[in-house]
Amino acid sequence: MSGAGARRCVLVTGATGAVGSALVPLLADAASEVRLLVRSDNAAAAETRLEGLFRSWGWDADRSERRRVSVVHGDAAAPHFALDEAAYAALAAATTDIVHCAASVRMNLPIEEARRSAVGSAREVLELARRVATQGRLGKVECVSTVGVGGRRRAPIAETWVDPTGPFHNTYEQSKAEAEVLFRHAIEVEGLPLTVHRPSMVVGSSSDGGIIHFQIFYYICEFLSGRRTRGWYPRLTGASLDIIPVDRVAEAIAASLADPSTAGRIFHLCAGPGRELLLDDLQAGVRRLFASRGLAIPAAATLPRSIFALLMRLAAFTAPPADRRAIATLPIYLDYLAGRQVFTNHAYATWLRTRGQDLHDPKRLLAIILGRYLAVRDPGRA
Repeated sequence: MSGAGARRCVLVTGATGAVGSALVPLLADAASEVRLLVRSDNAAAAETRLEGLFRSWGWDADRSERRRVSVVHGDAAAPHFALDEAAYAALAAATTDIVHCAASVRMNLPIEEARRSAVGSAREVLELARRVATQGRLGKVECVSTVGVGGRRRAPIAETWVDPTGPFHNTYEQSKAEAEVLFRHAIEVEGLPLTVHRPSMVVGSSSDGGIIHFQIFYYICEFLSGRRTRGWYPRLTGASLDIIPVDRVAEAIAASLADPSTAGRIFHLCAGPGRELLLDDLQAGVRRLFASRGLAIPAAATLPRSIFALLMRLAAFTAPPADRRAIATLPIYLDYLAGRQVFTNHAYATWLRTRGQDLHDPKRLLAIILGRYLAVRDPGRA
């Protein structure tokens, strides 16, 4: 950002999501104004969502940070964020930095819907960044992608640009990889000060397990408990999963925003090689923890993956309505978890060390993050 001591105004997309909601409190310092681009039915509904965020952060009416956080009612994937020209011009005139967290993490969207979310929002964020840059006011642009852009490539996936043609496990990975084509052009051709963050699977905070939404990891843990499949499992031998607590992701983005040296770089925000969770171990840990909370855990039985997937597809037709959607989407996650997830993170780990930090250890997180999940889902047993 040009000008020593200039006031920073950060626009954040996806502030109501897992990463964005953990990040905003870190940005709301005395030297900043933070504007949240929030999609809702109308401006009043956007304000209501902002109040919900304040409550989730424990910010009462007297909290000073509330006065530095405001909401913009718009759509990150729509031209000019669905704002009229006057509102868009005013937003561009005020903005100095952009953090793009908006994403639809559903893995089974039709490809055009997934592209609208990922590629469309990337295009609009970059358009605003260019407009701010022409005014000489652009500080940094932080864009949240995913390690999933590596798709089905042989592990380990490196902190480099990927081929956007795949192959991929799902449309979420594909659309995110296509969005990175725009980020690469913005960095290498236009020279925009942009950093790409690729988190692995985001879970609750390392301190207390807190997270605004329980996402994919928790669905996987329910599956690994056997409660949804009456104890039947596919063979998991050799498969692994990389996870990162949401506070570590938010801290990395906030630190990168304040560090001009990270411009043009890709960081894999993940545990990294040798620290990923083996699914066999995760399954045992989940079953043990769930049982310790008094939950009924069926006896485990293993089937070949192909037979298990077929049985789950058949079960989706006969299961109670409340369970059908979860069972029907299970083959998508089985495909995603079919192999060993390993992502190199040398650049991220080296940068952490310059800040006096080290990589996290996922194995030490399970009791914290699943304890919080069970306390929220079933407080009587927590």
